[in-house]
Amino acid sequence: MWGWNDNTADTGVIVNGDNVTAYGLFVEHYQKYEVIWNGNGGMDIFFQNEMPYDPPSQAAWMEASGVNGWAAFKIASTVTRFSGYGMGSYSFFNQGVNIYARTPLRYLSPSRRQACAICSRSSSPQPVFGGILHVVNDTGGSSTSTNPDVPVTVVSYP
Repeated sequence: MWGWNDNTADTGVIVNGDNVTAYGLFVEHYQKYEVIWNGNGGMDIFFQNEMPYDPPSQAAWMEASGVNGWAAFKIASTVTRFSGYGMGSYSFFNQGVNIYARTPLRYLSPSRRQACAICSRSSSPQPVFGGILHVVNDTGGSSTSTNPDVPVTVVSYP
């Protein structure tokens, strides 16, 4: 049986080592941060992510008070160098209630970090429920019922 309360896990990948390079990192359907990147000098080339399908409510899927959802890829505040290329995150919330993620990619401080060709997309059958509000931190447009199945990109950050 599949569901929010069955077969659960918070995080898929935690990177603690410095100078790690990931090629083709696929991490999907975890209930909190999908990837936590703590290592300095790292790089990710192609990141594929789908957020969890089945949070039962927005209240059940909040990073903190006032912060909807969980970032799919979180770079720790201690990281001073990180590069990401071809990173994408998708939402498909299937419980019939509006669920939102503030951002799929979260850099706690953009200093000396870069990312290129980042995309978020809401992919749901009609009607679309919820979606992604920004692409990286508070940068980039939303991917919600107003533009389902349309990639929203940020070409370079910061």
